[in-house]
Amino acid sequence: MKPIFTLIALAAAVLSAAKAVAADFSPTSFGIVHIPTPASDFEPMSIDLSTDKCAYAPGDAVTFTASQAPYGAKVRYRHGLDIVEQGELTSKTWQWTPPSTDFQGYLAEVYATGADGSEVILGTIAVDVSSDWTMYPRYGFIATFDDTKLTDGVVESEMDYLNRCHINGVQFQDWHWKHHWPLAGTRDNPMDVYTDIANRTVYASVVKKYIDEQHKHGMKAMFYNLAFGALDGAETDYDEDNWSVEETKYLYIDKNHTTRDYHALPSGWKSNIYLTQPGNYFWIEWMKKRNDDVYYNFDFDGYQIDQLGYRGTRYDYWGEEVDLPTNYVTFINGMKEKHPQKRLVMNAVSSYGGDKIVATGKVDFAYNETWDSEKYFLDLRNIIGNNDAASNYGVRTVFASYLNYNRADRGDGYMNTPGVLLTDAVMIAIGGNHLELGDHMLSREYFPASPLKMSDELREAMIRYYDFQTAYEQLLRGSLSTKDEIWETVTSLASETDTKVNNWPPQTGGITVYERATSEGTKIYHLLNFSTADNVEWCDTEAVRPEPREMTSLPIQIACGAGAKKVWTASPDYLGGAPQELAFTSTNDGVSLTVPSLKYLTMIVVEF
Repeated sequence: MKPIFTLIALAAAVLSAAKAVAADFSPTSFGIVHIPTPASDFEPMSIDLSTDKCAYAPGDAVTFTASQAPYGAKVRYRHGLDIVEQGELTSKTWQWTPPSTDFQGYLAEVYATGADGSEVILGTIAVDVSSDWTMYPRYGFIATFDDTKLTDGVVESEMDYLNRCHINGVQFQDWHWKHHWPLAGTRDNPMDVYTDIANRTVYASVVKKYIDEQHKHGMKAMFYNLAFGALDGAETDYDEDNWSVEETKYLYIDKNHTTRDYHALPSGWKSNIYLTQPGNYFWIEWMKKRNDDVYYNFDFDGYQIDQLGYRGTRYDYWGEEVDLPTNYVTFINGMKEKHPQKRLVMNAVSSYGGDKIVATGKVDFAYNETWDSEKYFLDLRNIIGNNDAASNYGVRTVFASYLNYNRADRGDGYMNTPGVLLTDAVMIAIGGNHLELGDHMLSREYFPASPLKMSDELREAMIRYYDFQTAYEQLLRGSLSTKDEIWETVTSLASETDTKVNNWPPQTGGITVYERATSEGTKIYHLLNFSTADNVEWCDTEAVRPEPREMTSLPIQIACGAGAKKVWTASPDYLGGAPQELAFTSTNDGVSLTVPSLKYLTMIVVEF
């Protein structure tokens, strides 16, 4: 009898091993029968997905890659709640061609169906079909270009992560040689290695490698520079036309041009930055030529223009008071005239000059660097409202908002995940985007500084948050603007004290709702969890914002009016953003329903 028991034990071992075989092996390969693990045995959200690009032109095919392709798994593609297409998952790599409609987001779901008919979402990923990245800007950055980036795979790995987060534009900070002469060397004899303003080493080959890698993923590369900066010795830096940055081009703090305005920098850096008059004709012509040299040598897609906020009263060389916002308009127009095919974005520091900047019609989206004067969540929504009004609803808004600033000063560890996620949740709900992801997570206005790290939890959460804002981009940022806000009553039927509901703006100790309606009549309600928040500031300066309690099976009523046809929900904090249709009961003035989960942000969509 012993041999029989041995055979039984051996067969059991073979069967156990066979169940672990991935499904992309043929069930009868090499004459051996494999029994792969069925997809329904996998845990929810246990499969990682990626796409080859951050966005796709209409008609382009999307290439997906999965970490696993379990036996019996299926894939479907949703636009909102609607299923566009579906099929069997037979390989770790496959292609799908989305509908050709422009400026649409989709969510691909890999899922399994159990014997009882229940579904398990195994993995999700968003797809953006947009011919122009500035329609839904998801902005990132790069700020280090030394030889450590020449190690095989470093640049590729960094850009793979940004691509997974669907970052479609990347700002190159402090890549340049001198503010008044950004290309190191000359147009026909550029330097291969040089130093930036902080005397850090920059390799031109690394800058080019980043650009090439970004272009492979469909990202756009934007070079950074001030609108009006010159370093020591600019008066003797002569170009091919024997021009230099003469004293008549500068800003002065007095009418007698005795003291130039400047931005002080640490003593070990290359120079202070002396400020020029951005609207001066000769300065503009000078920068047109300098930028032309940059574009000749680097395949940048555009220019990220910076400023320094309100400077007080300043004068030109002849003692005339300078209106800086008006000068910015002149500068922007000059840059666009020289390179009409290149993209332009300009910073509005604490909103200074922001209305005039976006009203030019020459910048591709609004970019607001927010500080203490705009430290409340309400300020963020007001910034979008001001940008909407100044541009006639023509631009989207990106926030350069630095979190955990004091912890960054101390340099003691990690970004505070609850602080980051609540701020991002609000920015997404109000239709904005947060500049935060690069070769590290941004916590300072000096982009190369990386005092704080992302935890694995936060790194994964960022993927889900960017999937969410990409998959539902049309509902979040499409035809909508602040003019589409609605203020209907949402009531919690739960007994807990921290489930009280208030309309925008945020309040501590409960749930805040931000509401919008589309021109087609669809209504969108964003539930934001402020139940454990002790303030309504976005900055989480000390990195102490607590994690909110996840609320499950939350009963609510929405006074959305009669005639609701369909109600569904989605959240970046739940099931990878996969939409779920909700049962609801019609009331006299709206609907009553149960929200499955609210951690930071849950979106409810009511279709009529």
